[in-house]
Amino acid sequence: MQIQSLYQEIILDHYRNPHHKGLREPFDAEVHHVNPTCGDEVTLRVAVKDADVGPVVADVSYDALGCSISQASASVMSDLVIGKPVGEAMRIAQQFLDLMQAKGEAAPDENTLEDAVAFAGVSKYPARIKCALLGWMAWKDATGRALDETAASPAPAPPETAGANGWPRDETTGRAS
Repeated sequence: MQIQSLYQEIILDHYRNPHHKGLREPFDAEVHHVNPTCGDEVTLRVAVKDADVGPVVADVSYDALGCSISQASASVMSDLVIGKPVGEAMRIAQQFLDLMQAKGEAAPDENTLEDAVAFAGVSKYPARIKCALLGWMAWKDATGRALDETAASPAPAPPETAGANGWPRDETTGRAS
């Protein structure tokens, strides 16, 4: 029973001292999700940047109203995904979803889920699973939208380096040399 007490402390600590709470700019996508069964709400923003490894989660910020589980879970989730390549962050989100669907029977990977293992006991209570997943589902939605926006926006045009006659431009005057 001592481990359950530790897990409760982790959840309460993230609830009382949330990480990344407060909507920040810049952001690439914003979503608002509501848990209709209890009324918990989260507005979440995500910023994605390009890197050598592909898109990376640059920032997650949120504003939430609701129970300690939903708010603590959003705090833990933001800690886990910020700075990670989107593919890796999605795998972490899938592991958390698997944990929530395990009905308390799974042995979570502490190396991957870190503080999110504290929610293992939540999976025994179906009404609370939606609370724990609210921030994660909002993050997946916002990240998908951010990636769609990035893919839909045209690439910036390269700077014009040649004049109308094909000759290179003089950098100081802008005229063809």
